[in-house]
Amino acid sequence: MSIAEAPEQPAPAEDTILSVNNIEVIYNHVILVLKGVSLTVPRGGIVALLGANGAGKTTTLKAVSNLLHAERGEVTKGSIVFEGKQVEALTPNELVRQGCIQVMEGRHCFGHLTIQENLLTGAFTRRDGNAAIKQDLEMVYDYFPRLRERRASQAGYTSGGEQQMTAIGRALMSRPKMILLDEPSMGLAPQLQEEIFEIVRKLNEQEGVSFLLAEQNTNIALRYATYGYILESGRIVLDGVASELRENEDVKEFYLGVGGEGRKSFRDVKHYKRRKRWLA
Repeated sequence: MSIAEAPEQPAPAEDTILSVNNIEVIYNHVILVLKGVSLTVPRGGIVALLGANGAGKTTTLKAVSNLLHAERGEVTKGSIVFEGKQVEALTPNELVRQGCIQVMEGRHCFGHLTIQENLLTGAFTRRDGNAAIKQDLEMVYDYFPRLRERRASQAGYTSGGEQQMTAIGRALMSRPKMILLDEPSMGLAPQLQEEIFEIVRKLNEQEGVSFLLAEQNTNIALRYATYGYILESGRIVLDGVASELRENEDVKEFYLGVGGEGRKSFRDVKHYKRRKRWLA
């Protein structure tokens, strides 16, 4: 398979909750950011979207969650299908009601509100009554005991880890089927990174929430994901089962920085060897 061809997908269509099909994204009508990106998220899976800063990971998530228009971006080609329906024309609110929500990079909590008030803002699209919302609030506190302890604290005065937990908990309050998680490990100590990803794993296994997570920390992402895609310069250059990507020599060499002095991009890593293998 050549680099330009669409990557092999990890699940058949009937088991897929999200399908991104050959999309292109343009900002300000002229800047091409994503070029023919295709990926799928199997129902109940955790899929990692990997790549360096500026590779197009956040843009891909915002294309799915329909947040591009706020930044003068738009999907100009391809399609995005969630739960069997094309969703490019939906507003972000409508998509949240369908069960897909994004946790933004940098957490973006309401600093002047308490943690509990932040969590309750995640339920603004719901119409199933206060009792159900209260029950889900207790569920969030069960997954994040630290938030229960700090629930009356202003979010702006809590730690980065607590704010990340608050952002994920707020998303859970919308009762999502899938969460788009953008750089969950950014700015966190290694112990907190592990704690966040362990909670993601529990939510996936116990609540059935599917995850598409954009992450620069390849090591931790591929330990928790079931499948992974590597983006570079707006294109997917490699994809595969997470356990296989962890052992891929090209991935290890590029992301662990072993050898290859002066290398500029993933495409330069053992290029001839990799090209020969992919075309085989």
